[in-house]
Amino acid sequence: MGDRQAALGLAGVAVRAGARSTLTTLWQVSDEATALLMSRFYSELANSTVTKAEALRRAQLSILEIDRFRRHPFYWAAYVMVGNWL
Repeated sequence: MGDRQAALGLAGVAVRAGARSTLTTLWQVSDEATALLMSRFYSELANSTVTKAEALRRAQLSILEIDRFRRHPFYWAAYVMVGNWL
């Protein structure tokens, strides 16, 4: 018998503990790319008309605009919104 949330790791624990949503990654990520992505994510999220999912999408697209990060999905594809993404 497995726990349906086990695959979610710490993000699943946070959601089960009461967090409405958690931004997590599927694999280890670049610190530099993540810092840029998170900065853009929170800038986008400050706009009250943008959902968390849309803010994440826009942040990922902004990473794709940087030549050194565009070459491989390692830099932008690992991010997942768990829980309420609205």
